[in-house]
Amino acid sequence: MQVALHQSTTSPLSVSPSNLSHFKPPLCSRCKNRSASAPHDTSTIHYEKFWLYRHCSSVQQGDRQAQKAGQLFSGLLAMNVVFLGSAFVSSMIFNHVAITLADVWILLSILKVLCLCWIIYYLLGTSRQPHAVLYRDSHAGPMWIRGSVLLFGIFSILLNTFHIGYSAVLIQCKSRVEIVFPSIEILFICTQAFFLWHHSKDCIQVQHNFTRCGLMLTIATNLLLWLLSVTNDTIHMEIESQLREVEQRFAGNETVSCTCPNTTICKVFQKGYILLYPFNTEFCLVCCSVLYVMWKNVGRRISHHHVPHIKHKFKLQGVVFGPLLGVIAVIIGICVFMMYQIQATSSVPDRQVFVMFYSYYVVLLPLMSMGAVVGTIIHALEKKELDTVKNPTRSLDVILLMGAALGQIGMSYFSIVALVATDPRELLNSLILSYSVLLILQTITQNVFIIDGLHRQPLVEETKGEQIHEACDQRRMSMLELGQEIRRASLSYIHSYSHLSWKRRALREISFFLVLCNIILWVIPTFGAHPVFENGLEKSFYGYSTWFAIVNFGLPLGVFYRMHSVGGLLEVYVTA
Repeated sequence: MQVALHQSTTSPLSVSPSNLSHFKPPLCSRCKNRSASAPHDTSTIHYEKFWLYRHCSSVQQGDRQAQKAGQLFSGLLAMNVVFLGSAFVSSMIFNHVAITLADVWILLSILKVLCLCWIIYYLLGTSRQPHAVLYRDSHAGPMWIRGSVLLFGIFSILLNTFHIGYSAVLIQCKSRVEIVFPSIEILFICTQAFFLWHHSKDCIQVQHNFTRCGLMLTIATNLLLWLLSVTNDTIHMEIESQLREVEQRFAGNETVSCTCPNTTICKVFQKGYILLYPFNTEFCLVCCSVLYVMWKNVGRRISHHHVPHIKHKFKLQGVVFGPLLGVIAVIIGICVFMMYQIQATSSVPDRQVFVMFYSYYVVLLPLMSMGAVVGTIIHALEKKELDTVKNPTRSLDVILLMGAALGQIGMSYFSIVALVATDPRELLNSLILSYSVLLILQTITQNVFIIDGLHRQPLVEETKGEQIHEACDQRRMSMLELGQEIRRASLSYIHSYSHLSWKRRALREISFFLVLCNIILWVIPTFGAHPVFENGLEKSFYGYSTWFAIVNFGLPLGVFYRMHSVGGLLEVYVTA
């Protein structure tokens, strides 16, 4: 049973009883010469002595059972931490006297300190052990995902800096926790961003269970930070939409007396703190997605027989109409957003500003749906082979796209029921009804287009030369096989450029147009435009509390869906 503790990357079926006697000496020589750079030594994985190995007759079966058991235990750890933190946050919302915001901050600070200890241990200990990182998942942590982690992390650091400055100005009515919590948050963001930037592709092969638990603890902490940010953001929405009721509700509370003095620096800290709030929620969700892929890659062995992942470069060559139409949509969207913000923040919002806002969406959403449908048809006409290789990153992208879309689709169906039951013939009601129906269609067609594009193999003319060199090194093909491979590559190159060039251009035009459209549809709700709550139609139908809970669930998911769609569309663009 000692053989189960060491397994090579070759299949266990290749070890026959006839050569089993020759199997132990290489193991001994590896143990004696670990510092040697032999190929067999670098391909050896030293598995942990998990108790399931001693109860399984098969080496391969023991590996699978240990992996499932490790994932189960780490998942249970994350589940308990999330439930505990959710109970604290919910208790703070429903009974802010017994459980205060400071109590929630103390709990999250403890979790962040534990995550910091594990990340530092991983950077200085686990990742530097022999045979720690034998494989790296080339699909995990693409440049735009790591770039978004860095971008949102920088804005989150600024957010916490403004929070510290705002609390320092009002130190006479603020607790010390309001300064300590954002300080720990800044350290946590910096360390986590550095960790994900350099190690997001790791397939760690040592300390499986401890690494899984550390990753799941970090995921749970980010989820709780996201939950706290969402609840605080909805409180800002409530203050903006129901200012008088909130002032009456908190009459005599410390929050009302603790107001910002008439100084410029205090106003800057206050406005910057509120303006940068959405970036913190996006940072937490992006980190969760990257950490989940790392968790799936713990102990994963990537076969060298597959063609390696090709690093595609982002080029704007051959695209004209997509960027042009996208820039026009962005400029018009910014103008509509600014006019909406000016009018909707007044004491009595003008009804025409809602008509203008929904009219913009009613024009833009059908164009996006048509582009996604045309792109899906082009994917079908290309008849490219599907990429069936196991890919945790792509699987997570599909899950996030489908899951985050539920927020927008759910809100749209609630709006449809409310408008049809009242008066759908009125101008504003008909616009909102059209907006809800078009939003459902656009979300579905875009998801189909992105998921279909993510599962397509890249075009052969861009990768065939590199595949030939890789095939020569791995299979040591003869000159005759090499000549046949070059001939097939040449024919594929000529065929692709003569028959598929217009399809490539169309896919890139559509992808780039959808990227810019999703960016502006992310910007508008992120920075404060919430007409689904401020128009008052659905709120009067369902009631304030019920509709507020629906918006609280759907709006953060809708914001994350737009941001995640940008990453998927960029992947489709560069592989088209």
